[in-house]
Amino acid sequence: MGTEKKPILNELFESRNSYTEKAEKIKKEDFIKTIKSRRSVRNYNQEPVIEKHMKECLELALLAPNSSNLQPWEFFWVKSKENKKKIISYCLGQPAASTAQELVVAVARPDYWKVNQKRMLKLIDEMGEKAPKSVKKYYGVIVPLAYKQGLFSIRGYIKKLAMELRGIKKPTPREPYNKRGMAIWAHKSTALACENLMLSLRAYGYDSCPMEGIDSKRIKKLLGLRNPAEISMVISAGKRAINGVYGKQVRFNSSYFIHEI
Repeated sequence: MGTEKKPILNELFESRNSYTEKAEKIKKEDFIKTIKSRRSVRNYNQEPVIEKHMKECLELALLAPNSSNLQPWEFFWVKSKENKKKIISYCLGQPAASTAQELVVAVARPDYWKVNQKRMLKLIDEMGEKAPKSVKKYYGVIVPLAYKQGLFSIRGYIKKLAMELRGIKKPTPREPYNKRGMAIWAHKSTALACENLMLSLRAYGYDSCPMEGIDSKRIKKLLGLRNPAEISMVISAGKRAINGVYGKQVRFNSSYFIHEI
């Protein structure tokens, strides 16, 4: 009998990988405090967000986990008074936007798989022999297979059919296989980065509010974005006013959502 071929994802974590990285020790209590004190703040006071802090929080947002490290996102920090006035209007004038010291537009970029695949392959080439062959194969072969949909998503639907047939006998990845699926793929990673941003702001002593009640079409036009880019959300930042939170945090019983199987 021949040796069974290892799946490529297994190859990426072979024992020959010599890289090591110790986990930093953190205080659980501080992290829990950050999580629990993060609220969606609707009214901010006039205290400014220190520019250095805002930059650092945005950088921390980019450290979020994301699909295949393809980082399918963009963040637009609204700094000009004119653009801020427009964004507030496109957020329907809600206090979470109009009283905010800072506004950030989070954009999901389904098309960035190709841009950042090329960047990753360039980095791998620069590493030379230090880069495992399986990593180069993953970004050179598997990534296009997974994310390239082709004209009118024809390639994607052919892939879907092939995966459905393969999936009859063995576990098989099914998505994404069309443009809508790619948008969902990008939004997942972008949302993780947005959470990083909001938790970072809280850790720095600021507050935030993610907003979806927005005119995404006008925001895209203002930012000069075309399809397939999609507005994921607008995040406001500042320090909460005395009446900044509308009420006590409400969460339904965890048994509704957490299940053991």
